[in-house]
Order: sequence, then structure tokens, then C-alpha cells
Amino acid sequence: MASSTDLRQAFGQFGTGVAIIALQNSDNQPVGLTVNSLASVSLKPPLLSWCLDNDAQLFDDVALANRFSVNVLAADQLALSNRMAGAGSHVLQHDEFDESAHGTPLLRGALAQFDCHIHERVELGDHIMLVGGIDTARHCSQGRAPLMYFRGNYVGIEVGACNG
Repeated sequence: MASSTDLRQAFGQFGTGVAIIALQNSDNQPVGLTVNSLASVSLKPPLLSWCLDNDAQLFDDVALANRFSVNVLAADQLALSNRMAGAGSHVLQHDEFDESAHGTPLLRGALAQFDCHIHERVELGDHIMLVGGIDTARHCSQGRAPLMYFRGNYVGIEVGACNG
């Protein structure tokens, strides 16, 4: 069986985008956590998925949440990604988000935003997979570069204007 170190290094060869999951915690505060496990699941119905370690600091808040947003980050949002990835406070500042019609925090400046309800929770090994039913989706109209993660580090890429 492959070791955890070997698995991390092998999975690290797959470059991914970076997103922040945002939700209201049990104290009704807007919180966020950085993920790179985002996946499109289905267009009909519109579904996406992401995974969270069972030992994650916000696990209990995520397990109790009925709604969340997925906010795909731009390269210029690296500091926010780092803040939401580390231990400590994950509370979002009021100037960092707007609320959706459902009261879900949506990060300002994100390349894409998905406002979701919980469609399904699936316990898988040492993680839980959250499947979100997408209620609304928005995307950028500027030519900003995405924040990417590869081999355990953030990396940059050049892009042209995105459609929107």
C-alpha cells in the first residue's frame, strides 16, 4: 500500500485551481476554508463536489451547514487563500463578501461563485465529500489569472480575457 507521503507527492502532480468554501458557522458568523478538491459533478441537475478532512478545524460547522458557496480564487487572492488555509480564525471580514439571496457569503473578486445547498454528504475514509446542488453561478468578465496549486505550492499562469 502506498504511504501517505507517496500519495501526497503523486497527487501533487495534478495541478488544481484553488477555491474558498464560505458558509455561516454555528455562531452565525461568515467563515471560509481553502480547498483544492473541487470537482464538477453534473450539469443536469447542476452539482459540484469538494472534500474535507474529518480533522479539519471547521468540520463541525460544515457538517451542520445547509448551504455553502464555492469561490474560485484569482492569483491576486493568494493572501486570502493562505489565511483561510491555516489554523486560527476563519472568520471572513464584512468587506470581503456579499450575501447571496439565500444568505450565503460570496467572496468579492472571486473568478467564479457558486451558491449551493447541501445535496448529499458522503463519508469516505478520513474525509467527507460534500455534494452541492448549485442554485446560482456567476463568473468573471475580466482577464485575471486564476490561483493554482501544484506540487504543494501556489503557481502562476498567464491567461487572456475570460468570457462572461
